[in-house]
Amino acid sequence: MQRPGLFGRLRAAVVGMVHVGALPGTPRSSLPLTQIIDQACQEAEVYKDAGIDGLILENMHDVPYTVSPGPEVTAAMAVIGAAVRQSCPHVPLGVQVLCAANQQAIAIALAAGLDFIRAEGFVFSHVADEGIINACAGDLLRYRKHIGADNIQIFADIKKKHRGKACCEDSCAGWVWSDSGECEELLGCRCSNNWFIFQERRILGKCC
Repeated sequence: MQRPGLFGRLRAAVVGMVHVGALPGTPRSSLPLTQIIDQACQEAEVYKDAGIDGLILENMHDVPYTVSPGPEVTAAMAVIGAAVRQSCPHVPLGVQVLCAANQQAIAIALAAGLDFIRAEGFVFSHVADEGIINACAGDLLRYRKHIGADNIQIFADIKKKHRGKACCEDSCAGWVWSDSGECEELLGCRCSNNWFIFQERRILGKCC
């Protein structure tokens, strides 16, 4: 990662996950949004006091997930994100919206003043409990540009840990960025397959 300014270090950043309560409109929802916000802020402050390098918000309890969560989820996550940002103004803060609602996450991050998103299904297709999740890199980067959110960093899950294969995976993600100089920016996350991506990029770099 060539952006030490975000976490203050190049390696081994520890990012804490805040699993917000089940949001309004989801099957397990039982709490008012105000209480969900309070709980998220309290958890975030525990992480902050422990000296965490960064935080990320996720709608973990909105099970079963849907590929297209409604606008009520986007609105709730934006409000929660803004509240956590206010309570932890100096902690790098991101958001992930399940399932694979990456454009919604970019919009939330921009509206709430967050620093990054975690994008599911950035490249390749995979099969999960929600069905088939297709690659989103092209649409997501265009959307980020369209709404003026270039300052929002994208940390990408390349091969999700609990996915099933939906297509041939003989190729890799590295070649996509080898001629653009954006590999460190777009694939700068500390995901489990990061070493594989950069290794493949070096191998394929001469022929791209």
